[in-house]
Order: sequence, then structure tokens, then C-alpha cells
Amino acid sequence: MMLGQVISINTALPVAVPYGSKEVLTGINKRSVGNRPVFISRTGLEGDGQGDLVYHGGEDKAVCVYSAEHFPYWAERWNRTVLPGAFGENFTVEAITERSVSIGDIWAVGQAVVQISQPRQPCFKLGMKHQLPSLAQDVQINGFTGFYLRVLTEGAVTQGDKLELIEPHPAGITVAEANRIMHLDKFDRDGITRLLAIPELAESWRQSLGSRLFKLGGD
Repeated sequence: MMLGQVISINTALPVAVPYGSKEVLTGINKRSVGNRPVFISRTGLEGDGQGDLVYHGGEDKAVCVYSAEHFPYWAERWNRTVLPGAFGENFTVEAITERSVSIGDIWAVGQAVVQISQPRQPCFKLGMKHQLPSLAQDVQINGFTGFYLRVLTEGAVTQGDKLELIEPHPAGITVAEANRIMHLDKFDRDGITRLLAIPELAESWRQSLGSRLFKLGGD
């Protein structure tokens, strides 16, 4: 089942950029690679990197995805054109959003097979990139977060490749629903429990939600 298409593949190696009185190492300023194939390994795209490997990168966050369906919303708010890579994403995709895909879904894209592992949690560097300090919080509230993929089968991906759903996860908990549980309805014990029941959920989210459930008196 075809879900959509990769309309841009974006990469950047970490560089130091000014931030207040200091410098921050970041790979958020991603640019399109054009039509050339890019090899995707279990830890990410060739020619790409992250400045903070504690909170970014790793097998659960090998590929960051953002939907171009949100670009008109941001373009209207910012009064400027929004280009692929604007949210530090590796794949800019069309036709899908956080509401139409689920944690644990497995896709084929180009030569690779990938799986949705967690919503993206933007950090301050997104606001730094756009000189909008509240942007990370705005994204969490409106749910236009994007999400991460882990790589099950390595391979080359090219701009224009189709996103084929090859195995929907039986739990059917969308990225949007996961965002609601994490960011908005933080005392939803049942929601947290349902999300933690998905073994494919990224380990960092499992730890965070497991700790929250413990504090709420869950099992």
C-alpha cells in the first residue's frame, strides 16, 4: 500500500554555530542532496550527523521524517516560504502526517526497510535555527512534530521514492496519539500503558513513560 513519497532527502554534518554567548554543535541545518541516491545504515544517512549524540541519533532515531503537509501552516505563520530541511528532517515527505501513521509501522522506501520508532521531540536548536525561541514548544502543542525511523534493512534511497506500507502495526497507535500521551494528557495511565505495550517503541520513550507511570502508581 503506497502512503506517500519522499520529496527531498536532506543531510548536514555538525558545525558549531553561535548561540547567545557560546557556540553549539549542531547538524540541524540540513540541505537537500538532490536526485542522488543516499545510503541509509542502521545509524543514519551517509553524509549526515548530529552534534549531540546523547539526545540525537542512534538506531532508534536513524532517520528523521517531517511532512510537507505542514509547510503551508508554518509559511502562513512565519510569512515566508518553508523549504525541505526546515525542521532538521532527513526525509521531507508528502501525503502523510502524524495522524496517518502508527508507532511500529514498517515501510519499504527505495532499497531500505524502515520502522516508525517514536515521535520527534524538538529541542531548543529548532528555535535557534529559525530565531523563534518558542518553536519547539509550539510544535509539541500543535503536534506537527515529525517522527523517527529505525532501519531494519539498509539500502539506498533517492528523492522521489515511494513510501510503501508493508506491515501496519496491530496496535494502531498513531504518532499523533503518542504525542498526545507524552505532551498533553500526561496523567493518562491507560494511554501510557497502551503505548508501553508496543515493544517497537523507542527505548528513550519507554524509559520516560515508564518512569511517569511509576510516579502515577501504575503497574
